[in-house]
Amino acid sequence: MKPAPLDYLAPTTIEEACERLAEAGGGATVLAGGQTLMPLLALRMSQPFILIDINRVAALKGVARAAGETWIGPMMRQNEVITHPTLTSALPVLVAATRHIGHHQTRNRGTIGGSIALGEPAAELPATAVALGAAVEVRSTRRTRRIAAEDLYLGPYTTALEFDELITALHFPDWPAGTISLFRKVAMRAGDFALLGLTGAVAARDGRIERAGIAWFGMGPTPVKARRVEAALVGEPIAGLDVRALAELAVADTAPLDDQHASAEYRRTVARRIFARTLSEGLDGRRSA
Repeated sequence: MKPAPLDYLAPTTIEEACERLAEAGGGATVLAGGQTLMPLLALRMSQPFILIDINRVAALKGVARAAGETWIGPMMRQNEVITHPTLTSALPVLVAATRHIGHHQTRNRGTIGGSIALGEPAAELPATAVALGAAVEVRSTRRTRRIAAEDLYLGPYTTALEFDELITALHFPDWPAGTISLFRKVAMRAGDFALLGLTGAVAARDGRIERAGIAWFGMGPTPVKARRVEAALVGEPIAGLDVRALAELAVADTAPLDDQHASAEYRRTVARRIFARTLSEGLDGRRSA
């Protein structure tokens, strides 16, 4: 099939893109990497009147360090995330999560902002943004605002973005040196969407956990922040952790679904196991500290 007839616009500035979105009155769709959008257009499951291609907006690209955070342009390609030295150093779990997205060919086009904007419940990057406490900066002709990643997702493929708002930056807060990355994905084949997955980070000092950010993907209608286990971890000595008890808390906030690929009970069972294994492996080198 072919897409339904539409107008194509390719702005070169953020201001122009926001103006075009406002003028469209909800009838426009933004094209970033297009790895999800183009098949939807071809199948006519998405039929916007206007396609706004933001690939020429230079201000939406790049990485920068600021006071206490890392700024990432939403048009950064996923393969660029994987190889960027600043991100490898400052946000290793983001790099690890990005490595598991699709395949090398799709990562050449797919963007970090596009994945976070889409809100696929089984996707790696929305959950990682939630786990790490990221904020999404959005602009329109009316205002600029920041939305905490954990407040961005309202349901499957449904976000708090308004029709005239464009994601213009991703802000990831700094984590202490030596922070332990937590990432595990369970899928039927490499490159598939996850049946379930765990992502996040744990920071420890003087043998105690001082900060934890953990989220699940594929375990509910949105990325799921594991608030109860985060709270239980903070302040605890590494040497005395009851990993099995923590694994029960880790799935307490989830709401997995039954589908043709796996049951909700399977997802909970596997989630407990991968949480316990991933946390134990991550902390092994710190237990004697």
